[in-house]
Amino acid sequence: MHRLTIEVITAMCAWAISAVGQSVSTGRLCPQGGPYNMIELVKKLSPAARIYCPGTEEFEEASIRWSVLEEPKVNVIVVPGTVDDVAETVKFANQRKLPFLAYNGAHGAVTTLGKMDHGIEILMHQLSSVEIAKDGKTAKVGGGTMSKTVTDTLWEAGKQTGKLMITVTGACECVSLLGPGLGGGHGWLQGHYGLIADQFVSMDIVMADGSRTIIDKTSSLWWAMKGAGHNFGIVTAVTTKIYDIKHRDWAIETLVFGGDKVEAVYQAANDHFLTNKTQPVDVIHWSYWLNNLDANPNKPVIIFYVIQEGVKAVDTVYTKPFHDIGPLSAEAVGGSYTDLAEWTDISTSAPPCQKAGLANPRFPIYLELYNVTAQRKAYDLFASAARGSSTFSRSVFMFEGYSMQGVQGIDPESTAFAFRDANLLVAPLITYLPADSDLDKRAAKLGEQLRQILYEGSGRKELRAYINYSYGDETLQQWYGNEKWRQDRLQALKRKYDPEGKFSFYAPIA
Repeated sequence: MHRLTIEVITAMCAWAISAVGQSVSTGRLCPQGGPYNMIELVKKLSPAARIYCPGTEEFEEASIRWSVLEEPKVNVIVVPGTVDDVAETVKFANQRKLPFLAYNGAHGAVTTLGKMDHGIEILMHQLSSVEIAKDGKTAKVGGGTMSKTVTDTLWEAGKQTGKLMITVTGACECVSLLGPGLGGGHGWLQGHYGLIADQFVSMDIVMADGSRTIIDKTSSLWWAMKGAGHNFGIVTAVTTKIYDIKHRDWAIETLVFGGDKVEAVYQAANDHFLTNKTQPVDVIHWSYWLNNLDANPNKPVIIFYVIQEGVKAVDTVYTKPFHDIGPLSAEAVGGSYTDLAEWTDISTSAPPCQKAGLANPRFPIYLELYNVTAQRKAYDLFASAARGSSTFSRSVFMFEGYSMQGVQGIDPESTAFAFRDANLLVAPLITYLPADSDLDKRAAKLGEQLRQILYEGSGRKELRAYINYSYGDETLQQWYGNEKWRQDRLQALKRKYDPEGKFSFYAPIA
């Protein structure tokens, strides 16, 4: 059997703690003996490292994921205290032919993770740090650092020096910098600077054989790490570009519409933000479809955000077309960059960031424009499935309309991220309390139907999916680009750097 029972592992845990308790604190050691023989690994780990086993509160907390659909299964959790701890854990796993998987925010919900049915979790949280270079142009960020930590650290450092600094992170506060960054990584500042991955200057990586290396643009692997990086190594630190903040002020206007306004809202978005690429670099539009009993107890509402940088209130030239449609409500707020996540309900304390035992599959698609006929058809299907007290009532349909100048200004052939010409990142998020495989199939069918409606409305020959939101049944072409040269290059690099497929659980190339 690949997996030991929880009872056996817990018993072995207790034995090992008593046997070597002189050097390892209680709760930090997992079993000696059996196929894992963890005592051999313990000897090579730093004093700061921790090892958790089933049956302990530490294990249960460290293995919780944001989406419980097709979760990876692990028998032991190693929490490295140093980069060498990561390398030693990978070597240990290889010696015993055990799968391993690095965890960060644990917000990846792709179902391919479920192919890991036993093995070692490498929890990266202790490798959290932000070191600003003396010249103020780069920062070295630990592999386990959350996006909020990066933003807050740079912001606080800037306040002390009088020179505020920032870098591109994911929009959601509760994910790591590197989790989304290795898949490209969208964020509020991408209109100015490009994707998260476009900021990377160098990476410290533990490779599939447990060796450590530092790579930069001179490495053949560099191209792949910026868009398909989950397939090639564990990044223990990244040096990333940082920038002087151009504007301290940001503002948002939140408009709420009933479902009867679908066509009008998204036609206005096309006309004023997307057609002929008219969305300015300092303006972002976002929207959600979700249930809001206060606004409408019967059907999901449209929550539409217009966000602007460098102002205390959003310019009416961007909001008037939406006011003219007749929103149910409108609210304008001003603040700073650090308020954006809270304004858009994706801060660390917001419901979407909580690990509540729910299944959260997403079904992403990149678009250039909104097809208003398809938007209506998708809304009607979503409303019929998610309204009121239905099984999928917690679900959200997300429409992310970032400014794209910085992303599209970078050579599309320079990174493994392939979809720089898209203007919109769209995804239904089908949220539900898991019950059985039939319910999982119903959720998948709904998500796929919604995505298919938008795909057919796009007029594109191929569907393109953001891997950080992907469901798991997409093709390699849909994840990494339809061009043959892209697929050939990725396959060749996989054979060179991970020939045994050690990194093949997250949107795998092979």
